[in-house]
Amino acid sequence: MNRSKGEEEDYWNSSQSRAFTFEDDEDDLTKLKESRLAVNSIKLTDDDEDEWERVNWSGEPVGSISRLVGETAASSQRTDFPKVSSESSLNKSSSGLSLSALFRGKPSRGSYPTFIESIEPSTRLFAPELRPRPHYKDFAGDLSPEETVQRLQLGKSVAMERFRSLQDKLLLLDYAVSGNDGNAITAVLIFMKRTLSKEVLFRELESRPTALRHFIHLLTETHEQRLLLDLLRALGRVEDAALLQYKEHLNISDENKRRDFLKSCISLPFSAEDAALVQDHYTLLERQIIIEAADSQAEKSGKGSVFQKFPRKASILNMPLITTLYYCVYYHYHESEGSYSSPSNLRQTFKVSEKQFFISALSALSKLKSWSEVDSLFSSKSWLGFSRKKSPLSYSRVVDILHKNSAPSSVLVQYVSLVEDPEQRLSLAQKHKCHDIVINTFRDLKDRQMLVQYRDKVERGSDEERKITDLLNNSQIRWKN
Repeated sequence: MNRSKGEEEDYWNSSQSRAFTFEDDEDDLTKLKESRLAVNSIKLTDDDEDEWERVNWSGEPVGSISRLVGETAASSQRTDFPKVSSESSLNKSSSGLSLSALFRGKPSRGSYPTFIESIEPSTRLFAPELRPRPHYKDFAGDLSPEETVQRLQLGKSVAMERFRSLQDKLLLLDYAVSGNDGNAITAVLIFMKRTLSKEVLFRELESRPTALRHFIHLLTETHEQRLLLDLLRALGRVEDAALLQYKEHLNISDENKRRDFLKSCISLPFSAEDAALVQDHYTLLERQIIIEAADSQAEKSGKGSVFQKFPRKASILNMPLITTLYYCVYYHYHESEGSYSSPSNLRQTFKVSEKQFFISALSALSKLKSWSEVDSLFSSKSWLGFSRKKSPLSYSRVVDILHKNSAPSSVLVQYVSLVEDPEQRLSLAQKHKCHDIVINTFRDLKDRQMLVQYRDKVERGSDEERKITDLLNNSQIRWKN
Protein backbone atom coordinates (compact mmCIF):
# COMPACT_ATOMS: atom_id res chain seq x y z
CA MET A 1 0.00 0.00 0.00
CA ASN A 2 1.46 3.26 -1.14
CA ARG A 3 1.22 6.30 1.14
CA SER A 4 2.40 9.82 0.65
CA LYS A 5 5.08 11.24 2.92
CA GLY A 6 2.54 13.25 4.93
CA GLU A 7 0.32 10.18 5.43
CA GLU A 8 3.28 8.15 6.72
CA GLU A 9 4.09 10.81 9.31
CA ASP A 10 0.46 10.91 10.45
CA TYR A 11 0.45 7.13 10.79
CA TRP A 12 3.50 6.95 13.01
CA ASN A 13 2.38 9.93 15.11
CA SER A 14 -1.14 8.64 15.69
CA SER A 15 -0.61 4.87 15.84
CA GLN A 16 0.28 2.93 18.97
CA SER A 17 3.11 1.40 16.95
CA ARG A 18 6.44 3.18 16.81
CA ALA A 19 9.15 3.21 14.24
CA PHE A 20 12.43 1.68 15.35
CA THR A 21 15.25 4.10 16.22
CA PHE A 22 18.73 3.57 17.52
CA GLU A 23 17.91 5.90 20.42
CA ASP A 24 15.40 3.57 22.09
CA ASP A 25 17.83 2.31 24.70
CA GLU A 26 18.93 5.84 25.50
CA ASP A 27 15.28 6.91 25.92
CA ASP A 28 14.66 4.09 28.38
CA LEU A 29 17.82 4.98 30.24
CA THR A 30 16.79 8.65 30.38
CA LYS A 31 13.49 7.62 31.98
CA LEU A 32 15.40 5.42 34.41
CA LYS A 33 17.65 8.33 35.41
CA GLU A 34 14.72 10.72 35.73
CA SER A 35 12.90 8.24 37.98
CA ARG A 36 15.93 7.88 40.21
CA LEU A 37 16.42 11.66 40.38
CA ALA A 38 12.78 12.11 41.36
CA VAL A 39 13.15 9.65 44.24
CA ASN A 40 16.45 11.13 45.38
CA SER A 41 15.07 14.67 45.33
CA ILE A 42 12.63 13.91 48.15
CA LYS A 43 13.61 16.15 51.04
CA LEU A 44 14.88 14.34 54.10
CA THR A 45 14.67 15.59 57.66
CA ASP A 46 17.83 15.29 59.70
CA ASP A 47 16.81 14.89 63.32
CA ASP A 48 20.19 13.76 64.62
CA GLU A 49 20.96 17.09 66.23
CA ASP A 50 18.34 19.05 68.15
CA GLU A 51 18.02 22.74 67.41
CA TRP A 52 17.61 24.56 70.69
CA GLU A 53 16.84 28.25 70.76
CA ARG A 54 18.82 29.53 73.70
CA VAL A 55 17.91 32.91 75.12
CA ASN A 56 19.64 35.04 77.68
CA TRP A 57 17.86 36.99 80.33
CA SER A 58 17.59 40.08 78.14
CA GLY A 59 15.45 38.06 75.74
CA GLU A 60 18.08 37.82 72.97
CA PRO A 61 18.92 34.52 71.23
CA VAL A 62 22.37 33.25 72.04
CA GLY A 63 24.42 30.19 71.09
CA SER A 64 25.42 27.43 73.46
CA ILE A 65 28.75 25.69 73.79
CA SER A 66 27.21 22.62 72.20
CA ARG A 67 26.06 24.64 69.21
CA LEU A 68 29.50 26.21 68.86
CA VAL A 69 31.00 22.75 68.59
CA GLY A 70 28.30 21.10 66.48
CA GLU A 71 26.95 23.04 63.53
CA THR A 72 23.45 22.21 62.32
CA ALA A 73 22.87 20.10 59.20
CA ALA A 74 22.20 22.06 56.01
CA SER A 75 18.69 22.43 54.69
CA SER A 76 19.33 22.28 50.95
CA GLN A 77 19.55 18.93 49.15
CA ARG A 78 21.30 17.92 45.92
CA THR A 79 21.59 14.77 43.90
CA ASP A 80 25.16 15.23 42.60
CA PHE A 81 28.36 14.91 44.54
CA PRO A 82 30.61 17.97 44.25
CA LYS A 83 33.73 17.71 42.16
CA VAL A 84 36.66 17.83 44.54
CA SER A 85 39.96 19.26 43.44
CA SER A 86 42.95 16.97 43.84
CA GLU A 87 45.37 19.86 44.41
CA SER A 88 44.90 20.13 48.19
CA SER A 89 46.20 17.36 50.42
CA LEU A 90 45.57 16.10 53.93
CA ASN A 91 48.23 16.77 56.52
CA LYS A 92 48.99 13.74 58.64
CA SER A 93 51.28 15.42 61.13
CA SER A 94 49.15 18.44 62.00
CA SER A 95 45.52 19.45 61.90
CA GLY A 96 44.02 22.80 60.95
CA LEU A 97 41.34 22.28 63.56
CA SER A 98 41.32 24.37 66.73
CA LEU A 99 38.89 23.61 69.52
CA SER A 100 39.28 27.21 70.68
CA ALA A 101 37.60 28.29 67.44
CA LEU A 102 34.61 26.16 68.34
CA PHE A 103 34.58 26.98 72.06
CA ARG A 104 35.05 30.73 71.72
CA GLY A 105 33.78 31.36 68.22
CA LYS A 106 37.20 32.50 66.92
CA PRO A 107 38.69 31.71 63.49
CA SER A 108 40.75 28.54 63.48
CA ARG A 109 44.52 28.55 63.16
CA GLY A 110 45.82 29.33 59.72
CA SER A 111 43.93 29.99 56.53
CA TYR A 112 43.66 26.39 55.32
CA PRO A 113 40.38 24.43 55.38
CA THR A 114 39.82 22.76 58.73
CA PHE A 115 38.98 19.15 59.32
CA ILE A 116 35.49 20.08 60.43
CA GLU A 117 34.92 21.78 57.06
CA SER A 118 35.86 18.62 55.26
CA ILE A 119 33.50 16.41 57.25
CA GLU A 120 30.56 18.83 57.65
CA PRO A 121 29.17 19.09 54.10
CA SER A 122 26.43 21.55 53.28
CA THR A 123 24.35 19.16 51.22
CA ARG A 124 22.79 15.71 51.46
CA LEU A 125 24.34 13.62 48.71
CA PHE A 126 23.42 10.39 46.97
CA ALA A 127 25.59 7.94 45.05
CA PRO A 128 24.49 6.46 41.73
CA GLU A 129 23.23 2.90 41.64
CA LEU A 130 25.90 0.24 41.86
CA ARG A 131 23.82 -2.51 40.29
CA PRO A 132 21.62 -2.42 37.19
CA ARG A 133 17.88 -2.54 37.67
CA PRO A 134 16.17 -5.81 36.65
CA HIS A 135 14.54 -4.30 33.57
CA TYR A 136 17.77 -2.68 32.34
CA LYS A 137 20.34 -5.00 30.82
CA ASP A 138 24.04 -4.20 30.85
CA PHE A 139 25.13 -5.43 27.41
CA ALA A 140 28.85 -4.92 28.14
CA GLY A 141 29.71 -7.44 30.85
CA ASP A 142 33.44 -7.45 30.17
CA LEU A 143 34.16 -3.74 30.56
CA SER A 144 37.61 -2.69 31.73
CA PRO A 145 37.99 -0.55 34.87
CA GLU A 146 38.45 2.57 32.74
CA GLU A 147 35.34 1.83 30.66
CA THR A 148 33.35 1.10 33.81
CA VAL A 149 34.25 4.49 35.27
CA GLN A 150 33.34 6.16 31.98
CA ARG A 151 29.87 4.60 32.18
CA LEU A 152 29.55 5.82 35.76
CA GLN A 153 30.43 9.34 34.65
CA LEU A 154 27.66 9.16 32.06
CA GLY A 155 25.18 8.17 34.77
CA LYS A 156 24.81 4.61 33.49
CA SER A 157 24.37 1.64 35.82
CA VAL A 158 27.28 -0.75 36.13
CA ALA A 159 28.07 -4.02 37.91
CA MET A 160 31.39 -3.78 39.78
CA GLU A 161 31.14 -7.08 41.67
CA ARG A 162 33.15 -8.86 38.99
CA PHE A 163 36.25 -6.79 39.89
CA ARG A 164 37.64 -9.07 42.59
CA SER A 165 41.35 -8.30 42.71
CA LEU A 166 42.76 -5.42 44.72
CA GLN A 167 44.58 -4.16 41.64
CA ASP A 168 41.32 -3.84 39.66
CA LYS A 169 39.60 -2.05 42.52
CA LEU A 170 42.44 0.42 42.84
CA LEU A 171 42.33 1.02 39.09
CA LEU A 172 38.63 1.81 39.37
CA LEU A 173 39.37 4.31 42.13
CA ASP A 174 42.29 5.94 40.32
CA TYR A 175 40.30 6.36 37.08
CA ALA A 176 37.39 7.84 39.05
CA VAL A 177 39.70 10.34 40.80
CA SER A 178 41.43 11.33 37.56
CA GLY A 179 38.02 11.98 36.01
CA ASN A 180 37.21 14.46 38.80
CA ASP A 181 33.66 13.10 39.11
CA GLY A 182 32.34 13.03 42.67
CA ASN A 183 29.56 10.56 41.86
CA ALA A 184 31.97 8.07 40.34
CA ILE A 185 34.49 8.40 43.20
CA THR A 186 31.83 7.83 45.84
CA ALA A 187 30.31 4.88 43.99
CA VAL A 188 33.70 3.16 43.79
CA LEU A 189 34.41 3.92 47.46
CA ILE A 190 31.12 2.35 48.52
CA PHE A 191 32.03 -0.76 46.53
CA MET A 192 35.53 -0.89 48.06
CA LYS A 193 34.22 -0.37 51.60
CA ARG A 194 31.92 -3.32 51.13
CA THR A 195 34.50 -5.66 49.63
CA LEU A 196 37.79 -4.78 51.38
CA SER A 197 38.92 -5.01 54.98
CA LYS A 198 39.24 -1.64 56.66
CA GLU A 199 42.97 -2.11 57.23
CA VAL A 200 43.62 -2.55 53.49
CA LEU A 201 41.22 0.25 52.55
CA PHE A 202 42.78 2.73 55.01
CA ARG A 203 46.28 1.86 53.80
CA GLU A 204 45.42 2.52 50.16
CA LEU A 205 43.43 5.70 50.85
CA GLU A 206 46.32 7.22 52.77
CA SER A 207 48.25 7.71 49.53
CA ARG A 208 45.18 9.07 47.69
CA PRO A 209 44.21 12.36 49.38
CA THR A 210 41.29 13.19 47.07
CA ALA A 211 39.70 9.78 47.55
CA LEU A 212 40.38 10.05 51.29
CA ARG A 213 38.48 13.34 51.51
CA HIS A 214 35.54 11.78 49.68
CA PHE A 215 35.62 8.80 52.02
CA ILE A 216 35.57 11.07 55.11
CA HIS A 217 32.69 12.91 53.46
CA LEU A 218 30.84 9.64 52.90
CA LEU A 219 31.32 8.35 56.46
CA THR A 220 30.13 11.67 57.86
CA GLU A 221 27.00 11.65 55.68
CA THR A 222 26.15 8.09 56.67
CA HIS A 223 26.96 8.79 60.37
CA GLU A 224 29.48 5.94 60.63
CA GLN A 225 31.29 7.50 63.58
CA ARG A 226 33.08 4.37 64.72
CA LEU A 227 34.62 3.68 61.32
CA LEU A 228 35.56 7.35 60.96
CA LEU A 229 37.33 7.25 64.32
CA ASP A 230 39.25 4.13 63.26
CA LEU A 231 40.25 5.88 60.03
CA LEU A 232 41.56 9.00 61.79
CA ARG A 233 43.54 6.94 64.27
CA ALA A 234 45.01 4.84 61.45
CA LEU A 235 46.11 8.08 59.74
CA GLY A 236 47.80 9.30 62.92
CA ARG A 237 45.41 12.23 63.28
CA VAL A 238 44.82 11.72 66.98
CA GLU A 239 43.68 15.29 67.73
CA ASP A 240 41.00 15.11 65.05
CA ALA A 241 39.91 11.75 66.40
CA ALA A 242 39.75 13.23 69.90
CA LEU A 243 37.58 16.10 68.69
CA LEU A 244 35.26 13.72 66.88
CA GLN A 245 34.90 11.69 70.05
CA TYR A 246 34.36 14.87 72.08
CA LYS A 247 31.49 15.84 69.77
CA GLU A 248 29.58 12.80 70.96
CA HIS A 249 28.45 14.85 73.98
CA LEU A 250 25.95 16.50 71.64
CA ASN A 251 23.99 13.26 71.52
CA ILE A 252 23.70 13.00 75.32
CA SER A 253 20.54 14.68 76.58
CA ASP A 254 20.93 13.93 80.30
CA GLU A 255 23.13 16.65 81.84
CA ASN A 256 24.66 14.40 84.50
CA LYS A 257 25.67 11.80 81.90
CA ARG A 258 26.99 14.55 79.66
CA ARG A 259 29.07 15.93 82.53
CA ASP A 260 30.54 12.47 83.18
CA PHE A 261 31.27 12.03 79.49
CA LEU A 262 33.06 15.41 79.33
CA LYS A 263 35.14 14.37 82.32
CA SER A 264 36.28 11.27 80.42
CA CYS A 265 37.20 13.47 77.42
CA ILE A 266 39.74 15.42 79.48
CA SER A 267 42.23 12.55 79.10
CA LEU A 268 41.94 12.46 75.28
CA PRO A 269 45.05 13.51 73.30
CA PHE A 270 44.12 17.17 72.68
CA SER A 271 46.64 19.95 72.30
CA ALA A 272 47.46 21.84 75.50
CA GLU A 273 45.14 24.74 74.61
CA ASP A 274 42.26 22.50 73.57
CA ALA A 275 42.64 20.31 76.66
CA ALA A 276 42.23 23.43 78.82
CA LEU A 277 39.04 24.35 76.97
CA VAL A 278 37.57 20.87 77.42
CA GLN A 279 38.40 21.14 81.12
CA ASP A 280 36.58 24.50 81.25
CA HIS A 281 33.58 23.00 79.48
CA TYR A 282 33.36 20.24 82.07
CA THR A 283 33.81 22.67 84.97
CA LEU A 284 31.20 25.07 83.60
CA LEU A 285 28.57 22.34 83.10
CA GLU A 286 29.27 20.96 86.59
CA ARG A 287 28.73 24.41 88.08
CA GLN A 288 25.59 25.02 86.00
CA ILE A 289 24.07 21.79 87.32
CA ILE A 290 24.66 22.94 90.92
CA ILE A 291 23.26 26.45 90.28
CA GLU A 292 20.24 25.13 88.38
CA ALA A 293 19.31 22.68 91.14
CA ALA A 294 19.55 25.35 93.86
CA ASP A 295 17.68 28.02 91.91
CA SER A 296 14.91 25.66 90.80
CA GLN A 297 14.33 24.68 94.42
CA ALA A 298 14.31 28.32 95.56
CA GLU A 299 11.92 29.29 92.76
CA LYS A 300 9.46 26.48 93.61
CA SER A 301 9.53 27.12 97.35
CA GLY A 302 9.11 30.89 96.93
CA LYS A 303 12.14 31.64 99.11
CA GLY A 304 13.94 33.73 96.52
CA SER A 305 12.15 37.07 96.12
CA VAL A 306 14.20 37.87 93.04
CA PHE A 307 12.75 34.83 91.27
CA GLN A 308 9.22 35.95 92.12
CA LYS A 309 9.87 39.47 90.85
CA PHE A 310 11.85 38.39 87.80
CA PRO A 311 10.84 34.81 86.84
CA ARG A 312 13.47 32.82 84.99
CA LYS A 313 12.89 32.54 81.23
CA ALA A 314 15.12 29.53 80.58
CA SER A 315 17.32 26.95 82.22
CA ILE A 316 20.96 27.84 82.81
CA LEU A 317 22.11 24.36 81.72
CA ASN A 318 24.36 24.22 78.63
CA MET A 319 24.50 28.01 78.34
CA PRO A 320 27.73 29.73 77.25
CA LEU A 321 30.06 31.21 79.83
CA ILE A 322 29.08 34.84 79.15
CA THR A 323 25.36 34.02 79.44
CA THR A 324 26.05 32.17 82.70
CA LEU A 325 27.89 35.22 84.00
CA TYR A 326 24.96 37.47 82.99
CA TYR A 327 22.58 35.10 84.82
CA CYS A 328 24.67 35.13 87.99
CA VAL A 329 24.84 38.94 88.00
CA TYR A 330 21.08 39.09 87.42
CA TYR A 331 20.09 36.73 90.25
CA HIS A 332 23.16 36.46 92.53
CA TYR A 333 25.00 39.80 92.32
CA HIS A 334 25.48 40.29 96.07
CA GLU A 335 26.53 36.74 96.95
CA SER A 336 29.92 36.15 98.55
CA GLU A 337 32.86 34.94 96.50
CA GLY A 338 32.73 31.54 98.20
CA SER A 339 29.42 30.73 96.47
CA TYR A 340 29.38 28.83 93.18
CA SER A 341 26.81 31.28 91.80
CA SER A 342 28.78 34.38 92.77
CA PRO A 343 29.72 36.49 89.70
CA SER A 344 33.13 37.23 91.24
CA ASN A 345 33.78 33.52 91.79
CA LEU A 346 32.78 32.76 88.20
CA ARG A 347 35.03 35.53 86.92
CA GLN A 348 38.07 34.23 88.80
CA THR A 349 37.48 30.57 87.95
CA PHE A 350 37.26 31.13 84.19
CA LYS A 351 39.63 34.11 83.94
CA VAL A 352 36.98 36.44 82.52
CA SER A 353 38.50 39.72 81.36
CA GLU A 354 37.57 43.01 82.99
CA LYS A 355 35.82 44.24 79.86
CA GLN A 356 33.73 41.07 79.43
CA PHE A 357 32.71 41.14 83.09
CA PHE A 358 31.87 44.86 82.91
CA ILE A 359 29.60 44.44 79.86
CA SER A 360 27.72 41.51 81.43
CA ALA A 361 27.30 43.31 84.74
CA LEU A 362 26.22 46.59 83.13
CA SER A 363 23.66 44.85 80.92
CA ALA A 364 22.19 42.75 83.75
CA LEU A 365 22.00 45.59 86.30
CA SER A 366 20.47 47.93 83.71
CA LYS A 367 17.86 45.31 82.96
CA LEU A 368 17.06 45.18 86.69
CA LYS A 369 16.83 49.04 86.80
CA SER A 370 19.39 49.00 89.62
CA TRP A 371 20.83 52.42 88.77
CA SER A 372 22.71 52.80 92.06
CA GLU A 373 24.48 49.48 91.37
CA VAL A 374 25.21 50.65 87.83
CA ASP A 375 26.81 53.81 89.22
CA SER A 376 28.97 51.74 91.57
CA LEU A 377 30.45 49.87 88.58
CA PHE A 378 32.10 53.13 87.44
CA SER A 379 33.32 54.23 90.86
CA SER A 380 37.07 54.45 91.18
CA LYS A 381 39.41 56.28 93.52
CA SER A 382 42.53 58.11 92.46
CA TRP A 383 45.81 57.82 94.35
CA LEU A 384 44.85 60.99 96.22
CA GLY A 385 41.62 59.37 97.42
CA PHE A 386 39.27 61.32 95.14
CA SER A 387 36.33 59.43 93.58
CA ARG A 388 35.99 59.48 89.84
CA LYS A 389 34.23 57.46 87.13
CA LYS A 390 36.23 54.94 85.14
CA SER A 391 35.04 52.56 82.43
CA PRO A 392 36.80 49.88 80.34
CA LEU A 393 34.15 50.64 77.69
CA SER A 394 33.79 53.84 75.71
CA TYR A 395 31.09 56.03 77.22
CA SER A 396 29.24 56.10 73.90
CA ARG A 397 28.89 52.31 74.18
CA VAL A 398 27.79 52.68 77.81
CA VAL A 399 25.07 55.12 76.74
CA ASP A 400 23.84 52.66 74.09
CA ILE A 401 23.52 49.86 76.65
CA LEU A 402 21.71 52.11 79.12
CA HIS A 403 19.33 53.43 76.46
CA LYS A 404 18.59 49.89 75.28
CA ASN A 405 17.48 49.05 78.82
CA SER A 406 15.25 52.16 79.05
CA ALA A 407 17.41 54.16 81.42
CA PRO A 408 15.79 57.45 82.53
CA SER A 409 17.04 60.75 81.14
CA SER A 410 18.66 61.71 84.46
CA VAL A 411 20.89 58.61 84.22
CA LEU A 412 21.73 59.05 80.53
CA VAL A 413 22.79 62.68 81.04
CA GLN A 414 25.53 61.61 83.47
CA TYR A 415 27.21 59.34 80.93
CA VAL A 416 26.57 61.38 77.79
CA SER A 417 28.41 64.26 79.45
CA LEU A 418 31.44 61.98 79.92
CA VAL A 419 31.88 61.39 76.17
CA GLU A 420 35.13 63.16 75.26
CA ASP A 421 34.59 63.91 71.57
CA PRO A 422 32.44 67.09 71.31
CA GLU A 423 30.74 66.12 68.05
CA GLN A 424 29.92 62.63 69.29
CA ARG A 425 28.73 64.01 72.62
CA LEU A 426 26.46 66.50 70.83
CA SER A 427 25.10 63.78 68.52
CA LEU A 428 24.29 61.48 71.45
CA ALA A 429 22.73 64.32 73.43
CA GLN A 430 20.44 65.22 70.53
CA LYS A 431 19.56 61.57 69.92
CA HIS A 432 18.64 60.93 73.57
CA LYS A 433 17.14 64.42 74.17
CA CYS A 434 19.64 65.48 76.79
CA HIS A 435 18.70 69.15 76.30
CA ASP A 436 21.06 70.68 78.86
CA ILE A 437 24.09 69.10 77.21
CA VAL A 438 23.03 70.31 73.76
CA ILE A 439 22.36 73.84 74.97
CA ASN A 440 25.65 74.08 76.86
CA THR A 441 27.58 72.68 73.88
CA PHE A 442 26.13 75.30 71.50
CA ARG A 443 26.85 77.97 74.11
CA ASP A 444 30.48 76.88 74.38
CA LEU A 445 30.77 76.83 70.58
CA LYS A 446 29.15 80.33 70.50
CA ASP A 447 26.87 79.09 67.72
CA ARG A 448 23.82 81.39 67.88
CA GLN A 449 22.09 79.99 64.76
CA MET A 450 22.15 76.39 66.02
CA LEU A 451 20.83 77.55 69.37
CA VAL A 452 17.93 79.36 67.66
CA GLN A 453 17.12 76.24 65.63
CA TYR A 454 17.24 74.02 68.70
CA ARG A 455 14.83 76.30 70.58
CA ASP A 456 12.15 75.31 68.06
CA LYS A 457 12.68 71.63 68.95
CA VAL A 458 12.14 71.88 72.70
CA GLU A 459 8.75 72.06 74.38
CA ARG A 460 7.09 75.48 74.51
CA GLY A 461 7.23 77.09 77.94
CA SER A 462 9.74 74.54 79.23
CA ASP A 463 12.80 75.32 81.32
CA GLU A 464 14.97 74.47 78.31
CA GLU A 465 13.25 77.11 76.15
CA ARG A 466 13.68 79.79 78.83
CA LYS A 467 17.34 78.86 79.23
CA ILE A 468 17.95 79.22 75.49
CA THR A 469 16.14 82.58 75.41
CA ASP A 470 18.24 83.90 78.30
CA LEU A 471 21.43 82.85 76.53
CA LEU A 472 20.38 84.51 73.27
CA ASN A 473 19.61 87.76 75.12
CA ASN A 474 22.92 87.72 76.98
CA SER A 475 24.93 90.58 75.54
CA GLN A 476 28.15 89.42 77.16
CA ILE A 477 28.41 86.36 74.86
CA ARG A 478 30.29 87.10 71.65
CA TRP A 479 28.54 84.93 69.11
CA LYS A 480 30.34 83.63 66.02
CA ASN A 481 27.28 84.03 63.77
